[in-house]
Amino acid sequence: MKSYDMKFLIVTFLALTAVTSARHITLEDVIELEKHSAYNYLGKVGVPLAEKLRKAEDEGIRDPSRIVGGNLANLGQFPYQAGLLLHLPGRTPFGGGILVNNRRILTAAHNLADAVSSVTQITVVLGSTTIFAGGTRLTANSFVLHENYHQATTRNDVAMIYLQSAVGISNIIAPIALPSGSQLNENFVGDVAVASGFGSTSDFGGGVSANQPLRFVNLPVISNAECLPIFPANLQSSNICTSGAGGRNICIGDSGGPLAVIRNNRPLLA
Repeated sequence: MKSYDMKFLIVTFLALTAVTSARHITLEDVIELEKHSAYNYLGKVGVPLAEKLRKAEDEGIRDPSRIVGGNLANLGQFPYQAGLLLHLPGRTPFGGGILVNNRRILTAAHNLADAVSSVTQITVVLGSTTIFAGGTRLTANSFVLHENYHQATTRNDVAMIYLQSAVGISNIIAPIALPSGSQLNENFVGDVAVASGFGSTSDFGGGVSANQPLRFVNLPVISNAECLPIFPANLQSSNICTSGAGGRNICIGDSGGPLAVIRNNRPLLA
């Protein structure tokens, strides 16, 4: 992978999800180091959350609650947002992803392999504000994990999913712009980035409601120097830190999804 791939994922730094060298950390998310592992992530987190979500969607009662402190997204507002249904024997956890071209989805490696389970087939959901219903659905069974992905520390937590067929580009499905040139050296400090996802609205895994609406939250990007005193053992130079002041944050189920800033009047993956 190219060097900028390591900056592309937004993966929450909470007790029930994984720390990654490509994550976006908030100062409020201070969790014991031993919990920062991708080990059995799919079984411990992905499957129980997906079961809650599927039940809520089946009930058909819409309740706009998702990303912590966030807002409901409109269809087409984040055309690069992908939802991932991760097929395991008898179970289907879910996660987030990012459309980077018409055949490739970027996500977190721990969504696909967690040292206990390894996903064999993925349903990619595009052009939808719900994950278990609606939108364009494509099957993928080919993906590549970062060659230096470490499940215990979740460093290099990056994976690329390859779609079996190209997706049609439209006003509700379109790839995000990737950093190039001088943008590869930007740390985005001072920008207000936007995170989007289908995950829980509670730091402790609650907040799953019917229709699982896509939500988004604006997060100020802060310097790694502000994060370092809180995460001295985990913070890497490739990390992007965001402030969760005011209760705003990403949460369980959002991992692997996008964090974007605006450059040249269009979203750019941070």
